[in-house]
Amino acid sequence: MELKVPPALVFVCFGLIMYLLAEFLPIGYFDFYGRMLLVKILVGLGVLIAIMALLQFGRAKTTIDPTKPDKASNLVVGGIFKFSRNPMYLSLLLILLALGVFLGNAFNILITATFVGYMNRFQIIPEERILLEKFGRSFKDYCILTRRWF
Repeated sequence: MELKVPPALVFVCFGLIMYLLAEFLPIGYFDFYGRMLLVKILVGLGVLIAIMALLQFGRAKTTIDPTKPDKASNLVVGGIFKFSRNPMYLSLLLILLALGVFLGNAFNILITATFVGYMNRFQIIPEERILLEKFGRSFKDYCILTRRWF
């Protein structure tokens, strides 16, 4: 299962689970002043972070295919990657959080936590093993200086 399911598909599946949970679970609904503003901010941040990461990968002329980290030609450590080793996954998380707030079901926070656990276990840790093998000490130093998510 490691690196077999594209993160975009994982994201869609978790989003669907969140929708179904909000639709059919009769408890856990919440609302608060500024909820839709928070949704917009989370989506905006998620999209901005994703665009910044994609542009940096493009400038570095390295792969953006998360199922093939062995094809990476350069280690990108600047820009948004100074703050997160996985800004594209962070952007997916922010958008899932926005969906949870939009749907207004408190139990969706458990779904987003499960998304983080899934991504760590089946995507990020296998990627990191491959990148450590490929880039050695440079990647190890990067991991010491930069957090996995944020």
